[in-house]
Amino acid sequence: MIPFSSITGKPATLLFAGLFCIACSSTKQHTTVTTDMKEPVPVAQTEFDKQGHRGCRGLMPENTIPAMINAIGLGVTTLEMDVCISKDKKVFLSHEPFFNSEITTKPDGSFISSKEEKNYNMYQMDYSSIRTYDVGMKPHPRFPRQQKMKAVKPLLADLFDAVREDMMTRRRPFPYYNIETKTMPATDNIYHPAPAEFVELLMAVIKEKQMEEYVTIQSFDFRTLQYLHQKYPNIKTAMLIEDFDTRTPEQQLKALGFSPAIYSPAYKLVTKDLIAKCHAQNIKVIPWTINTKEEIEKYRQMGVDGIITDYPDLFN
Repeated sequence: MIPFSSITGKPATLLFAGLFCIACSSTKQHTTVTTDMKEPVPVAQTEFDKQGHRGCRGLMPENTIPAMINAIGLGVTTLEMDVCISKDKKVFLSHEPFFNSEITTKPDGSFISSKEEKNYNMYQMDYSSIRTYDVGMKPHPRFPRQQKMKAVKPLLADLFDAVREDMMTRRRPFPYYNIETKTMPATDNIYHPAPAEFVELLMAVIKEKQMEEYVTIQSFDFRTLQYLHQKYPNIKTAMLIEDFDTRTPEQQLKALGFSPAIYSPAYKLVTKDLIAKCHAQNIKVIPWTINTKEEIEKYRQMGVDGIITDYPDLFN
């Protein structure tokens, strides 16, 4: 859940002119699968929200279909992911809008270096070219348990289809999707479309696949959330909060201009007082990214409504 600004080296204050809190404006909907394989019927979600960060980054290649399917098998209630936009306007899963040197193998089998990675700008590449790069075979320097396999950055539409097929086979409740828009003002129309176009492209896929009740859109960039609130008020939104944001939740909410669905801060910002203030305003608190069983239990006991982790096996 690293903000794009910290990767590009741009000052985060450029991007996050006002960050805030996330109010639970509506009850989440979940689905159960019927035994005759018909479409799922929505029912109210009440359980603790177990979110797999980029699927299950600690265990399998991030933001890939295998990682998402594996996370479902581990019992997550929500699949957390990031999306970017290609030159031909396809919405696909990726944390960065360029090929990250930590995970990428070129079509010729060589690796991308950290010095050149930002030159591999996927907003300047058609998706047919993007899918020729492997993002699952290179050993990850920070996640030694991550299983190696051939994998590509999938289209969001293909992920929706793969999960639906898997759920119909498993005959279990459908998961939610917590989708981050990777935008920042400094890189508009360079690494991604401006917020309005980005959101419209994303929503076109969500509507085509009839996933409106299953998605939450999250962002560090207030602009995408504000546009969503204006144009698609029924879509749940989540405000991502950086660990260095010193403003109060009240100041963040004022800057945002409305009450979104979830307050999603770096986990070390969470206190019992913060949770109490959010809950008093009907705000859910779902911190990122907690990667030890001890801390998962600590924050769960503290009263958070869910947790985002790279290791969803720790929930079991």
